[in-house]
Amino acid sequence: MRAIVGTHDVLLVTLDTLRYDVAAELLAAGRLPTLARALPGRAWERRHAPGSFTYAAHAAILAGFLPTPAAPGPHPRLFAAAFPGSETTAPGTYVFDAADLPNGLAKAGYHTVCVGGVGFFNKLTPLGAALPSLFAESHWRPEFGVTSPVSFEEQIACAEVAVRDRAEPVFLFVNVSALHQPNHFYLPSATGDSPATHAAALEYVDRHIGRLFALMSARRPCLAIVCSDHGTAYGEDGYVGHRIGHEVVWTVPYSEFVLQPGEWP
Repeated sequence: MRAIVGTHDVLLVTLDTLRYDVAAELLAAGRLPTLARALPGRAWERRHAPGSFTYAAHAAILAGFLPTPAAPGPHPRLFAAAFPGSETTAPGTYVFDAADLPNGLAKAGYHTVCVGGVGFFNKLTPLGAALPSLFAESHWRPEFGVTSPVSFEEQIACAEVAVRDRAEPVFLFVNVSALHQPNHFYLPSATGDSPATHAAALEYVDRHIGRLFALMSARRPCLAIVCSDHGTAYGEDGYVGHRIGHEVVWTVPYSEFVLQPGEWP
């Protein structure tokens, strides 16, 4: 990361509530052709979430604590705030002198942009403004939210305007709301939310994410991190939702890769 920061744009996409089991099953079945093309080895990494709901997980992620590999560690981190005694800061870790990653990258010359999705990014309340306030530029509209069946397309259109004319390196963060309940509208035959509608929402994201990859690799190489913040339950062991300590909540998909200019027309 010490070689990448300053020479690459950085894209962080959190696929809100995406479960590892659903993501892995769709990828293996050939139902995610765009992501399959991008993910190293055409596979997701199995990782553990840094929190069981959006605010907690993103507070950690935006401080440099990305989802942790689901195996004994320690696991060196890509980014880390300067912190005495950190056991996961390695020689290749990019260490920033700030409390959070957006401000750390801003000090390195990046323009930082947040395109919010779920309610913790809506800027309608002090809590909904807390995470977006870490960025130099932040955006949210109802069309980006969980009830919009075209939310991801609208988010990408916003990002295109925000990034298009920037000469300096960009750190773009997109919180994708499409996976979050309600998602039944992505499967026309559905009468309610389920793992099947969750999967249909991920297929919707896959149909459009290449446009985001093309945007962020148009000017220079871009480090892309695509992951879930946490999973969600659809009745497993009687649980519904998240903010609980269940396997389907704590186990998430993760990937990191470099997008090269011209690779994503």
